[in-house]
Amino acid sequence: MLHLTLRQLQVFLEAARLLNFARAAEALHLTQPAVSMQIRQLEGAVGVDLFERVGRRLALTEAGQVLRHHAARVLGEIADAEQSLQNLTGLRSGLVTVGLVSTAKYFAPRLLAVFAEQHPGIDVRFSVGNRDTLVRLLEDNEIDLAVMGRPPEKLDALAEPMAENPHVLVAARDHPLAGARSIDMHELRHETFLSREPGSGTQGVMENVFRQHLFTPARTILMGSNETVKQAVMAGMGVSLLSLHTLALERRAGEVAILDVVGTPVLRTWHVVHMRAKQLAPAARAFRQFLLENTSDYLREAFPLPASPTKVPSARARRRAPARGR
Repeated sequence: MLHLTLRQLQVFLEAARLLNFARAAEALHLTQPAVSMQIRQLEGAVGVDLFERVGRRLALTEAGQVLRHHAARVLGEIADAEQSLQNLTGLRSGLVTVGLVSTAKYFAPRLLAVFAEQHPGIDVRFSVGNRDTLVRLLEDNEIDLAVMGRPPEKLDALAEPMAENPHVLVAARDHPLAGARSIDMHELRHETFLSREPGSGTQGVMENVFRQHLFTPARTILMGSNETVKQAVMAGMGVSLLSLHTLALERRAGEVAILDVVGTPVLRTWHVVHMRAKQLAPAARAFRQFLLENTSDYLREAFPLPASPTKVPSARARRRAPARGR
């Protein structure tokens, strides 16, 4: 009896339930010879026959009836042990608190829906704020995880990259440079740039771009949310550098133009962050692993990079091009 296997008991119980080796094989996704072999090995181990033929029908012997009772108890205990261990790992229940920079709210709920379907007992709660707010929440242990672009430098935190975060320059759909190719950043020097507030990761990206291009815009207007920036762009108030992941609806409706500026898209990275000293609960570990494994593929599919414009070169490029016939 010590040499019995759980697989043999599973096969035996299914055969005992159906009293038909062919149907048991179908239910277990095995061949009928495989079921017969498992039963023979089991009978050899216990030293008695477990099935007998009564006319054309298969029936359990007295020994088979005794073993069926004990086999069901053994497999039931295994199932109970599995459930108890799953409860201990927190994958059937638990709470995860996650902080999102405001840009991440455009994609994180879709990922949460998939995770919730896989783990219906886990409650995931989101807090949305700018980067500085999330750093404070992490430091005060008010959230388990944070989803942000640039990791916090002054915190003893573990930041793990999970996906690219392209930033693009957007303008109203009727902007004069919409459709132009290879636009030099300095062709936008007379534009009003619409920027997020200080402390925002998006504003930090824009400032880095200005420094890299040695560029100073004619005017900058600060706004408190991505939605406000997008509405202002669509109204023709100015241009802005935004994460591609904020623009799904506007691109689908054709309400904005993505400008083909040299040096863009600016590729940044999404990170999932938690404090090194924090012992993540099993539910939080499960959600963190889910984000690491699924975010990149989802974002590439849901927010494809724009194709290169095929209309006309920018004004500066046209001026540089040699005249025909020369």
